[in-house]
Amino acid sequence: MVDQPERPRVQEVNISQEMRTSFLDYAMSVIVARALPDVRDGLKPVHRRILYAMHDLGMHADKAYKKSARIVGEVIGKYHPHGDSAVYDTMVRMAQDFNYRYMLVDGHGNFGSVDGDAAAAMRYTEARMSKISMEILRDINKDTIDYNDNYDGTEKEPIVLPAKFPNLLVNGGSGIAVGMATNIPPHQLGEVIDAVLAVSKDPEITIQDLMENYIYGPDFPTSGKILGLSGIRKAYETGKGSITVRAKVDIEEQANGKARLIVTELPYQVNKARLVEKIAELARDKKIDGITDLRDESDRNGMRVVIELRRDANPNVLLNNLYKMTALQSTFGINMLALVKGHPRVLNLKQCLEYYLEHQKEVIKRRTAYELRKAEARAHILEGLRVALDHLDEVITLIRESQTTEIARTGLMERFGLSEKQAQAILDMRLQRLTGLEREKIEDEYQDLVKLIAELKAILADDEKVLEIIREELLDIKERYNDERRTEIVLGGSDFIEDEDLIPEETIIVTLTHQGYVKRLPASTYRSQRRGGRGVQGMGTHEEDFVEHLLSTSTHNTLLFFSNKGKVYKAKGYEVPEFSRTAKGIPIINMLNIERDEWINAVIAVEDFVDDWYLVFTTKNGITKRTTLSQFANIRKGGLIALGLREDDELISVRLTDGAKDIMIGTQNGYLIRFNEDQIRAMGRTAAGVKGISLREDDKVVSMEILDDSLQVLTVTSKGYGKRTAATDYRITNRGGKGIITCNLTDKNGQVVATKAVNGEEDIMIITASGVLIRMPVESISETGRNTQGVRLIRLGDGEEVATVARVESEKEEEEMIEEAVEQSSAAEAPSEDPEVEQDSAEGESDEE
Repeated sequence: MVDQPERPRVQEVNISQEMRTSFLDYAMSVIVARALPDVRDGLKPVHRRILYAMHDLGMHADKAYKKSARIVGEVIGKYHPHGDSAVYDTMVRMAQDFNYRYMLVDGHGNFGSVDGDAAAAMRYTEARMSKISMEILRDINKDTIDYNDNYDGTEKEPIVLPAKFPNLLVNGGSGIAVGMATNIPPHQLGEVIDAVLAVSKDPEITIQDLMENYIYGPDFPTSGKILGLSGIRKAYETGKGSITVRAKVDIEEQANGKARLIVTELPYQVNKARLVEKIAELARDKKIDGITDLRDESDRNGMRVVIELRRDANPNVLLNNLYKMTALQSTFGINMLALVKGHPRVLNLKQCLEYYLEHQKEVIKRRTAYELRKAEARAHILEGLRVALDHLDEVITLIRESQTTEIARTGLMERFGLSEKQAQAILDMRLQRLTGLEREKIEDEYQDLVKLIAELKAILADDEKVLEIIREELLDIKERYNDERRTEIVLGGSDFIEDEDLIPEETIIVTLTHQGYVKRLPASTYRSQRRGGRGVQGMGTHEEDFVEHLLSTSTHNTLLFFSNKGKVYKAKGYEVPEFSRTAKGIPIINMLNIERDEWINAVIAVEDFVDDWYLVFTTKNGITKRTTLSQFANIRKGGLIALGLREDDELISVRLTDGAKDIMIGTQNGYLIRFNEDQIRAMGRTAAGVKGISLREDDKVVSMEILDDSLQVLTVTSKGYGKRTAATDYRITNRGGKGIITCNLTDKNGQVVATKAVNGEEDIMIITASGVLIRMPVESISETGRNTQGVRLIRLGDGEEVATVARVESEKEEEEMIEEAVEQSSAAEAPSEDPEVEQDSAEGESDEE
């Protein structure tokens, strides 16, 4: 016998690599197999194992209660090799009506209280599945889900449950993994089911539509009030957010003139006993003055905490202090993190519904395929029985003459072309099946199966039929288990905290680039500098993009965005996404409901919508309109018509005025008109307007500006020529005239691309048709008379032309503007911005971004 070399007993490993690998394995185990729910059934592994074990033991809702210890032992022994307290505590939570919106375990005995009392030991309590938890496991025996080996390979456990209702949103869930956590609030069953149905009918439905028409917000088992919609909206759109939840407190006036506060509902997961202790502590330490008595009168009929007040105490002030200093008002942080195909993902509201719907499609298809296999197998047997009944005498003779069962079976198969299963079914057939009535039953059953098989195949071939089955089953569950919403979402009234009140008011800088990227930054992001400082990079843009609109405003001010199609969109300053100094921002199409062929060519910041300020509009065809600012106070989410446009027209420019400005309109063929805005009467919002300039043949408006004698008119032509002309060279005329020459146009300089009102301190950005950008200071352009050609600003190649021109702040002006924004008070007079300086224009003739 040859001696085997002894294996080394010590193995050298890299401790750093070993720690990294081991910790990563541990982290993934916690994430996937312990702490996070699956998006399909909304359950963590331990919850799934408890329900499956109860189902396996037959502890259904219509059966007797069984000892909790028996359930815990089954779960630990077969599926979950952890401590018994971990399993029992989980089961207890599933049976608590203050933790679960729809309890999945029907508990009998002491299962704890909202005061934080622990449940009785598992040897004393009993449990069974609740009626609604039966729906989570419905059809589990019809091959609807996959199974895995348990921890020791001796049993099979489900990877996911069929879940006939969207449990992830309905009951929510929380868990802490390694490096991540989930906290999903519960919701009202009927609302979530309606939302799933809506997604099944309209896959393009938006989260905004889901919020407005179906799921209004979380619905906590302890009721309470949710303040405002901003937190809900953010959580539903991004998967992360926080909401403020208040207790329901009534103020009762007593006959003796004293008032008392009655607390009947609490924020979710607030411990009532600790809350009462905290209020007593605040009253004892005189941090809240005016409380004379405090008692908990809660019983089996409901919650009731009474706070007696001194006669001279103001109940509203005292209640506000309680909201501020106790858990009567709490914040619930939402983090909708769940497992999607085994990987953790933060999901928005619609994604949660879509993944659940996809799961149900798979469940229905697998169930249908299972039923089809069963039906086809039974039909196969019946076909054999029909053959036997059609040749009854011959079959009986063959069986009688056979020496053994095997010979008889083989004879039947060879004589009548039957399968082994069909032949065996004939041999197993009882004599009573030979009666006429039984023969008729076999035929009827066969015909019914033929129809069923056709229906099942039709379902598998048509996704719409699958969706229809899902809808029917969801509506059935809604009809049987739906209840009233418990948590009130407060949108108005004396208790309401406006969304805006929850946002600190601060000065911000809003930027919009030529290609449509928008963002905001707090003014404090920029450090205040003296003239001559190096400045701070304020925008990260591609080489082919630049900041076209730069506004200093407040988070509470309103931004009006005007598009080339004559529509206006509204957003609060705080609704513009906040980014770092060097980030580009987001495409504005992701923030506003604008169309693909629509772009923003004016942005105006407004603090108050007052009647003595106006918006002046001008279109490509020379139509001008003036409307009071107050008419734009209420703008829908999807935008509003700012002026009526003809089919071949588009909005060129919008300016904010004080009612006494001069309007300048420039055309492509080199004509310009200047008139006072009082020449335009104030009109309604949807009015089309009046003629601002009478256009000559083949002419169109390229720009509209506000002009005064301290400015100059900058003209740039399509072949790269430009000039400045003093504003005093343009006399004030009546509206509707043909205008006077602003530039002598020839084949050399081409047509006018833009006319801008400038003061000589800004820069201009020239963009060619091929996308080349050139930035230059306005002061470098020569100042000449009206009837001149101008000087060359840019050298163009053959066939190349200037597409558009934008006025931008010079780097020095931009720095000064930001410096001023840093120092200015957040409470500025409305409108705080000078429309001539801060409102930039984008030309209607620019290429579509």
